[in-house]
Amino acid sequence: MNGVKNSTKCLTLLSELLLPNTSGVELPLSNISPEEMHDLCTLANSHHVIMRAFPELQRRIATNESAATAEWAEELEGAIERERARIKYALPYLELICDTLAAVGNVVVMKSLDHWPDLGSDLDLFTDTEPVDVIAEMKRNFQARLADRSWGDRLANKWNFIVPGLPELVEIHVGRLGQTGEQIAVSRSLVARARTIQIGKYEFRVPAPEERLIISTLQRMYRHFYIRLCDVVDNAGLVERGEVDFAYLQKLAQSAGLWDGLATYLVIISDYVRLYRGEGLALPSMATSTARFGGEQIYFRKKFLRIPVLPHAASLYASELTRLFLNGEIRNTLRLSLLPGLATAAALELKLTGSDKGIW
Repeated sequence: MNGVKNSTKCLTLLSELLLPNTSGVELPLSNISPEEMHDLCTLANSHHVIMRAFPELQRRIATNESAATAEWAEELEGAIERERARIKYALPYLELICDTLAAVGNVVVMKSLDHWPDLGSDLDLFTDTEPVDVIAEMKRNFQARLADRSWGDRLANKWNFIVPGLPELVEIHVGRLGQTGEQIAVSRSLVARARTIQIGKYEFRVPAPEERLIISTLQRMYRHFYIRLCDVVDNAGLVERGEVDFAYLQKLAQSAGLWDGLATYLVIISDYVRLYRGEGLALPSMATSTARFGGEQIYFRKKFLRIPVLPHAASLYASELTRLFLNGEIRNTLRLSLLPGLATAAALELKLTGSDKGIW
């Protein structure tokens, strides 16, 4: 029970740091035990928010004598330095891999750089190159070896590569998006509308804001069924900065059968922002009126903000399946229709062996 209480307290503190209220009144910093500080570092790492949350926590501790202990300050600084070193080491690898694959096709960095100045746990790429060329280039230029592929990986048309000397897996989606590789239109839009960003001395092609939101929705609402704090902060930032063309977003998402899920995702994020700031996101009515549910259905368990699978996520899956069928995308409909069986097999494997890695 103490572990659950600690995790909830850590989640609340991280949320306060990442979503400060706009009233100018700083929320009080609760006393943190050594055990809670360790849990806080673990949770921040899982949610990819160390570089955004911990410098502010350092500032608060430095100005709060009751909480300012050398042990806490040292642990925070250690977590920041380890993450900074990991990112510094990974970025040149990421750029070199992108440049190498760009010689044989279009390459876009997905998800990993959405959290900047934090970085995802894997290096995720999308390419329209042929799989055989991707594998050949990775092996020839980086001596990479293929990680074992699950059934889900095969359906999604993605490969994970282990690169010697690189702690992160390199996950490459080839030509398709979605849990079963059912999304083709979004993939084409992703490549066509990608833009170049610069991080330090490195350049990367990344999705436009609209495709970023769709990819995040696919991952959270249709695959993992949980949301991390980085997802809230990343996507809230896109909306707050006015970077989202909602008319285009709605059109693209509707054509893919994902608009209901995306609108719901945005409302959940808005509700979570309101919980800490007192005010949610300025979402257009086209989103708020379409959302199936909001933050009231989300609960915190096992380190993440959970989305109920039944009936909530299941109804979104049915909407996507129906739209693909009505679009005449028979092959993609058949791919997506395999998802319930895959999920059932994964759940059974998890119960029998404690892991669903070979399936999901």
